[in-house]
Amino acid sequence: MVSQTRKRLLILFGVAAILFLLIRYFLFTGPFEAVSTIPVQQLQRSYEKSHDTQAYRRAPGAPVLVTVFYEALCPDSKHFITKQLVPSYRDASPLMDIIMVPYGKASTMTNPDGTYHFDCQHGQVECEANTYHACTIEAVQDPRARLDMIACMIRDNRLPKEALHKCAKQHNIDNVDLIQKCFDSSHGSELLKLNGDLTHALRPSVTFIPTITLDGSQGKQALILKNLLAEICKIAGDNDKAEELCRQHL
Repeated sequence: MVSQTRKRLLILFGVAAILFLLIRYFLFTGPFEAVSTIPVQQLQRSYEKSHDTQAYRRAPGAPVLVTVFYEALCPDSKHFITKQLVPSYRDASPLMDIIMVPYGKASTMTNPDGTYHFDCQHGQVECEANTYHACTIEAVQDPRARLDMIACMIRDNRLPKEALHKCAKQHNIDNVDLIQKCFDSSHGSELLKLNGDLTHALRPSVTFIPTITLDGSQGKQALILKNLLAEICKIAGDNDKAEELCRQHL
């Protein structure tokens, strides 16, 4: 009898614990926090790919990994993204996997309460814009739509929130509320901090923004910034579509 009572109590305690965790999840975490762990892990993996040529080896025939370290209010970043990255992806997307890292020549400080404070090269508005970009990169899963959103916002980021909503409407992005929630919560700062970790870990260190790596290597930056697709074609020869696409567009 005692044993059965004990079993019932253990079952009740177990059910109560599960209910407590479920209530805590929906009240304090919510679906946004549940899905947000995936992109953070993705950022950590991209660190391994992008900051060290020894940490990333492209599989034969795979797209070239193009990692763009940039700032949301940087004129050179805007020029590269709109005049090089977007046209190259439009013409030869099968040759490219793109990782966008908005942060640039910023710095991160940890406050006593564990939150983060950022100083950005073009002021606090750029920090806000960088965070909106980081949240957008996480939330928009389709690579082409993601790049279109970033290119649209970077054309005029002086009012970052307005840029987000205008570009989301223009490109039919239906989860703009998720992006805004990311920005308004601590998660946006966490993403930007991770972008800072990626940027500061780059070797050689960042001296110019944007800095671009191809398969983890900075290569000849002047050539990459001037003609991205030509530099991709030089190393994408093992891709089945490289010869045809490079011949068509170069």
